[in-house]
Amino acid sequence: MITDKEILVLYYSQHGATRQMAQFVARGAEQVDGVRARLRTVPKVSTVCEATEPHIPDEGAPYVELRDLEECIGLALGSPCRFGNMASAMKYFWDGTSSLWIKHTLAGKPAALFTSGGTMHGGQESTLLSMMLPLLHHGMMIVGLPYSEPELAATQSGGTPYGASHVAGLDNNQPISDAEKKLCLAQGRRLAQTALKLTQ
Repeated sequence: MITDKEILVLYYSQHGATRQMAQFVARGAEQVDGVRARLRTVPKVSTVCEATEPHIPDEGAPYVELRDLEECIGLALGSPCRFGNMASAMKYFWDGTSSLWIKHTLAGKPAALFTSGGTMHGGQESTLLSMMLPLLHHGMMIVGLPYSEPELAATQSGGTPYGASHVAGLDNNQPISDAEKKLCLAQGRRLAQTALKLTQ
């Protein structure tokens, strides 16, 4: 019987960087005793009304279901940066969560955010802020990254107090730096520690 409590790591990734970040965040969460990570993604939004994604993705994490949000004790939410905003696929998913909002299902649960963008000043911080908005409406508590994490002050690439970030390059060919990895791990740990304290 599984007794560990779960952190939901929900992400959307088109070129793979956000998915890699999600894996590091999940690894960080699982460094906390009694916590497991549940990785989930969202399907692409089609511009053709008749087009649909398969029920099971060809690769990577399964698609998220509302019960994943119901069952988790905390949420790590990740999206690539799209003109300073979350990707449409992630926004589309959150637009369909009103049934949870009505029941206050997520109220009081902690949440953390992460993102990847093409350039250093390409809107990562506003993307993180945009992802906070539906979570705040759901009553979730935002867990940021404090400057007690030394990589936050030393990074030459991604990393913000609003959440972990990655600079992928215009061709999406920049690997996740050591500082960015450490910040993802730290964010997962901090979220899991906070979620456990709130469930006691």
